[in-house]
Amino acid sequence: MLTAARGLALAHPGMIEVNPSPLYLRARAPHPGRRVGLVSGGGSGHEPLHTGLLGRGGLDAVCPGEVFASPHNRQIYEASARVAAGMSEGVLLVVKNYTGDVINFQIAAERLRHDGIPVATVLVDDDLATDLADSATGRRGTAATVVVEKLLGAAADRGASLEELQALGTRIVARSRSVAVAARAQTSPTTAAPAFELAPGVLDYGVGIHGERGTREIPRPAVGELVRRMTDDLLDALPDGPDDGPDDVLVLVNGLGATTDLELHSVGALFGEELKARGLRPVLTASGTFTAALDMAGFSLTLTRLDAGWAELWTEPTETPLVLPRPVGPEAPENAAPAASASAPAATAAAPAPATAGSRTVLDRYADVVAQVRDNLTKLDQLVGDGDFGDNLSGGVRRAVKLADTTGAAGSAALAQAFLDDVGGTSGPLFGLLFQHLAVAEADAPEPSLAALAEAATGAHAAIHRVGGAQVGDCTLVDALAPAAESLTASAASGTEEAPLTAAAQAAIRGALSTATLRPRRGRASYVGDHALGVPDPGALAVALLFTTLADTHEPTTATRLPAPGYITVL
Repeated sequence: MLTAARGLALAHPGMIEVNPSPLYLRARAPHPGRRVGLVSGGGSGHEPLHTGLLGRGGLDAVCPGEVFASPHNRQIYEASARVAAGMSEGVLLVVKNYTGDVINFQIAAERLRHDGIPVATVLVDDDLATDLADSATGRRGTAATVVVEKLLGAAADRGASLEELQALGTRIVARSRSVAVAARAQTSPTTAAPAFELAPGVLDYGVGIHGERGTREIPRPAVGELVRRMTDDLLDALPDGPDDGPDDVLVLVNGLGATTDLELHSVGALFGEELKARGLRPVLTASGTFTAALDMAGFSLTLTRLDAGWAELWTEPTETPLVLPRPVGPEAPENAAPAASASAPAATAAAPAPATAGSRTVLDRYADVVAQVRDNLTKLDQLVGDGDFGDNLSGGVRRAVKLADTTGAAGSAALAQAFLDDVGGTSGPLFGLLFQHLAVAEADAPEPSLAALAEAATGAHAAIHRVGGAQVGDCTLVDALAPAAESLTASAASGTEEAPLTAAAQAAIRGALSTATLRPRRGRASYVGDHALGVPDPGALAVALLFTTLADTHEPTTATRLPAPGYITVL
């Protein structure tokens, strides 16, 4: 991804700065009237989405992940901190509604708030094909992201506040819907073959921009009939009440990577005719490849019901690669060393808290426990996910041990830094938030008080819920964390529990094991449905093992009541 980022900067000299580690791209010359920076990003393979809208009239920074994978929260955090250094009112994060994107952007937002940087988010969820009543994840974010970023970019240049931009972005999303169709899957970078097969004469209807299969296969109709069907679905999904404004609409005809401009312009003409026949006025039409799915053969249609002043925002001039691919300033190297004051956020630069004996014991014992059960966790994750949880957890703990050895950081502080900065995927940064809150409890005294631990567990639960939306019953780590936090809070309030950490560990274990009876509603396991029944959530088990370790460290006599780690993690 770094090579591609450098190539984009070379193609637009003076416009884009590339920060190589962590990777993000920044606009060199933001509009002087801006009070709020705009930051977005997502998996690579969707270009020119995000990077094409980098510059005046668009975004201030873009964080690219690997192909079809979310960027790491550290990329988003450091890019946002850099951008915020030049703004008076913080940053707005534009996030597509995919689990990995949401988790990593929300964790970055938590870290920015921790540093005192004002931050808000706009969640784009325009894909009508995933508007399912029983889904906790909600609609995917797709090509309407282009509309959101363009309109917000113009409004930001006019000096809109953080609150105004968030409200505007939220309203644009609410008034936008998209649907996509494919005749051929994208080429898998791993196999060099189509990611899925379609029979001749068949289309996949409702595909996602990561190559997800559509909601159904349909016989391939004439293009006019196909556009008519897509138009009907869009209008059925688009808000159409008395408060939804005029019948002026913005039309985005988007290629998915291998569809020619000739075809897209033809679709645009047919789409416009269908809308006019239904009494709508397509006052703005854009046709081209804006949100690709690598080289998928297909297209999407996006419809935005315009509000007062939005058409003017859309036509405001820009200085971005997608709209005006020309230099905007003096030529400069594509890689620039970021200024120390802007690119070294306080949380990263601060000296680690000194370790206490108890905190280091917890880290070392947790490292031993995780090493014992790594293979068990991997086997469980292979049944419900992609099989990498055991390696990710053990790798993060090993990094924390090394960090504590070299810097003297306290156990939870080392765990927090390792998991927030270096552990990828979805669950790793969430564990980072848990460790970050435990680190606060450790910092106040050589041995954390029961009240401090209760506050830390409760705060971590609240932060993880804010980031990912998970609740008890969704079959996630929250099913172990929430009962542990409740147990600690009750023990702290009553003052009568003789072994509060052991009780909390027992509650966490019960919660973790109960996930085997649940149908997952969040994360990657939600995609396997009933196949996950009977398998406890690996993340919840890892939380239970953490509280078991805390009990073993601080209440060694009563902790003998707890089951062995290997027993807890065996299916």
